[in-house]
Amino acid sequence: MRTEQEMLELILETARDDERIRAVIMNGSRANPNAPRDPFQDFDIVYIVTEVAPFRRNTAWIERFGELMILQMPDDMQDLPPKEDGGFTYLMQFTDGNRIDLGLYPLARLAELERDSLSLLLLDKDGLIEPFAPANESDYLPKQPTAKAFADCCNEFWWVSPYVAKGLWREEIAYAKHMHEHYVRDQLMQMLAWHVGVHTRFSKNPGKFGKYLQHYLPPDLWELLLKTYAGASYKDTWAALFATCDLFRIVALDVAEHFGFDYPHADDRRVSAHLRHVHDLPPDAQEIY
Repeated sequence: MRTEQEMLELILETARDDERIRAVIMNGSRANPNAPRDPFQDFDIVYIVTEVAPFRRNTAWIERFGELMILQMPDDMQDLPPKEDGGFTYLMQFTDGNRIDLGLYPLARLAELERDSLSLLLLDKDGLIEPFAPANESDYLPKQPTAKAFADCCNEFWWVSPYVAKGLWREEIAYAKHMHEHYVRDQLMQMLAWHVGVHTRFSKNPGKFGKYLQHYLPPDLWELLLKTYAGASYKDTWAALFATCDLFRIVALDVAEHFGFDYPHADDRRVSAHLRHVHDLPPDAQEIY
């Protein structure tokens, strides 16, 4: 596997050798001084180019980066909307384990380039890019919730939880798992991010999909979070749903107390009772109540 230094030199050498490439920016975890280092970190790179179209028409130029395991060009995919900024992206996974996510951005629209707080300017041939502040996680820290955002999160959580119960009673495990792992969990993870924010003065990044939560949750809440993940059995998924409700309630009450928000106790009580009722409902029931 090529080293980080070898990969960065290859990325920069490619830019230096091509007059169409005017600047190089690195974003993401490799620009983050707080991110754990491991061999799975990809290289999030932006090339500022005179024109995007020539790089897009002929893909042979990317061969210099190494032997590809698989290539994806999301901007050419049918079900994704085209970029409005004129850019184009190559996602390259190489056979040696390295990966480069390479974005091409038109020089003519440089003023519109979104400046990510996790950015390092690696090359600027023309001195056109305003220096970045030292790379930091400010764009990735949880934001303090408004009362409306908190209320919406609670409402969505308790609204979608019965969907899981319905799927489990019907023995539609794929549907139940999808509702639990997407719609319900999304609200749980949002509330957990706010909870971490409350206890860290909103100074810590819980990570994409909560990947750093273990570092910020007390052991009892971390163990409860683990119980929200289940296998494919109906029994395990019911247990995971109830654990999810318990954890959401604990952290939501904590967030509500901190900000002086109203927690929807009545919704919680009614929906929780309904979930237990559906759990105990005979499989041949003709009515819910």
